[in-house]
Amino acid sequence: MTTFAKAVGASLRTYYAPGRAALLDAFYRHFLSAGDLAFDVGTHVGDRTACFRRLGARVVAVEPQPRLLRALRLIFHRDPGVALVPALLGAAPGEAVLRLNTANPTVATASDAFIAAADGAAGWEGQRWDAEIVRPVTTLDALADRYGVPDFVKIDVEGFEAEVLRGLSRPPRALSFEFTTIQRNIALACLERLAALGYRHFNACLGESMAFAHPVPQGLDAMARWIAELPHAANSGDVYAGRNPATLV
Repeated sequence: MTTFAKAVGASLRTYYAPGRAALLDAFYRHFLSAGDLAFDVGTHVGDRTACFRRLGARVVAVEPQPRLLRALRLIFHRDPGVALVPALLGAAPGEAVLRLNTANPTVATASDAFIAAADGAAGWEGQRWDAEIVRPVTTLDALADRYGVPDFVKIDVEGFEAEVLRGLSRPPRALSFEFTTIQRNIALACLERLAALGYRHFNACLGESMAFAHPVPQGLDAMARWIAELPHAANSGDVYAGRNPATLV
């Protein structure tokens, strides 16, 4: 078995662990219900896509890594409610270089700045981006033209989140983006972009907790300050933005 195959197997065991589906479903009911449309940007092994389908939403699953796409086709090939998009998302259509970490495909990235930030950072020891491929780039707006404006968008693209949001002009009612403590500046850029798109209410989850960190939604400045003050060891999380603050508690 190759290193990559072992890594994918480890991801499948982690993200489809017993009991985790119920945790995901309970959390994402804040944002999705039957008949909705979700975009899963950075699908990886598809645990969020599977959750969104259990909630009755149609899903556009965006994953640029060819070998992960093969796994996703095996998982979802009988499901007409899932459309797989083999591409990166960015600010404009074109092409980009995707840097691969064959021992940890979760952290493939199109951001050289992300790799530079991880170099020597505590908690990122041993990570090595040892291959690269050129992949097509599309945008959230282009996907909305093709599939419809989504109700919820999940973005997890390892330091490329701000570029993805630059390709969005028709904001959904809610979305999330991943942040890391090695690139707090990217989180700030994402928050500023979301504010420009009209979002005023934010909350966050640390790691894979699927629990909001704040008892009530936060404004832009409060969320930016909270991320800035997190200890480095917090490592990563997801910010959630919504037009209706009731979805963020």
